[in-house]
Amino acid sequence: MRSRIAAAVAVLTSVVLVASGCSAFTSNSWAPPPSVTPDVSGVSADLLPFYDQDVAWESCAAEEQFDCANVRVPRDWSAPASGEIEIAVIRHRADSGAPIGSLFTNPGGPGVSGVDTLRQALDVVAGSALRENYDVIGFDPRGVGASTAIDCYDTADLDQYLYDIPDAPRGSDEWAAEIEARDAAFAAACDANSDGLLPFVSTENAARDLDVLRAVMGETTLDYLGYSWGTALGAAYAELHPDRVGRMVLDGALDPSIPGTEVGVGQMEGFQRSLDAFLTACVSFDDCPFRGTLADATADLDALFASVDARPIVAADGRELGADTLMLALLNALYSPASWPYLRVTLSGVQNGDPAPAFTLADAYNARQGGDYVGNSEEAFPAYNCMDYPAAGEAETQAAQAELEQVAPLAAEYFSGPDVCEQWPYPPTGTRGPVSADGAAPILVIGTTSDPATPYQWAVSLAEQLTSGVLVTRVGEGHTGYNKGNTCVDDAVVAYLVDGVVPDADIRCE
Repeated sequence: MRSRIAAAVAVLTSVVLVASGCSAFTSNSWAPPPSVTPDVSGVSADLLPFYDQDVAWESCAAEEQFDCANVRVPRDWSAPASGEIEIAVIRHRADSGAPIGSLFTNPGGPGVSGVDTLRQALDVVAGSALRENYDVIGFDPRGVGASTAIDCYDTADLDQYLYDIPDAPRGSDEWAAEIEARDAAFAAACDANSDGLLPFVSTENAARDLDVLRAVMGETTLDYLGYSWGTALGAAYAELHPDRVGRMVLDGALDPSIPGTEVGVGQMEGFQRSLDAFLTACVSFDDCPFRGTLADATADLDALFASVDARPIVAADGRELGADTLMLALLNALYSPASWPYLRVTLSGVQNGDPAPAFTLADAYNARQGGDYVGNSEEAFPAYNCMDYPAAGEAETQAAQAELEQVAPLAAEYFSGPDVCEQWPYPPTGTRGPVSADGAAPILVIGTTSDPATPYQWAVSLAEQLTSGVLVTRVGEGHTGYNKGNTCVDDAVVAYLVDGVVPDADIRCE
């Protein structure tokens, strides 16, 4: 089953990413940050060259508060001397000028640039209280963006891979064969163009890299705020280094204990609930292309998808809008109710033969801007998932498909098919199972009750698995909970990260 088996688009998918890495700009008022002594306590001799390295910071934005650097980590953590790669890091210095420490952040993905996200959406990643008190750190995990990166295709080939429509009828053996051949070519290109990195891109290795970042910042423990896939990264870190966990918040949690097929079905069920909520609200607006009851609107949407599947709409740039691309546009807009007005415009446009708004949403999903790709999220995403998730058996796959048809029929029709991981040149190294992080400091896990991408039950499950887990529930729609206008959630996060105040019990924020 070709399902997006982790957080399909990060929490900040609506942010327009316009650059990758650190710019050459040096502000006249920029001054080098104070030097720190790396934390090398308990580090083995073969890892000392990485943990004890000096970091060369330079200004990388017009505002002097931003510093950038590259940090060396082992390519292969099982053989540290066999080679190294670089991790791109950006820091926004605390507004107070007197930080209580470094707050590491990750916006999700896997594959979204933490460097670009922090530079362009700092106030979304971290609210004013966090910016006041912390040096806020963003980074591109291995394989991503300005770090040593996965590289598969140039723009033209990636356009074909992501947007071209198979010639054969959907669901036929010939259709499946076309997709499998396309996936095989893509996977082979990723291997050929990524300089041997592919087998070492995984969430566990990224978590090991994160410990090097902590150490070279001079921090003895990790303070961390992770969103979406960033919660998987944080949980992996806590399991590897429970004694080094400081104040950790995991928002929009993934459940590490469930298999990939269950992740895919759970996500699509969550999106279906959000789609039902959108359609229920949509019919009351004049610009909604549908009328009547939820059942009526659902039937009309199904017909719209069938129409573009049979007769794709050609855009001004020559690309064809078919059902698969329309599905990406739909999923992107369902991440937040704030996008629902644009989704009404999009569906009305498709109904009237205008594919431009749909391509705008799909391009944002695929990090495509101005006819080119910013970053490499659509290449890094499968690189991580194909190594993180053990392959499902035939019976498990068939059972998941049957469940998907029940809980998310539109996704079952237009988001299923051969999986690129079936063509990946390396077997997965990840495992699935509960994490406990025994001995870790308290870890706040935030779940939103109608989160489409990371269902609320996953947050409940992760908080229960973690020995020190505390659940913060946000009642509402949309992906993730912090900094979304709910003062109860925000107050709990700030009280913990800034003041170290742990909730006495789980919190429910209406």
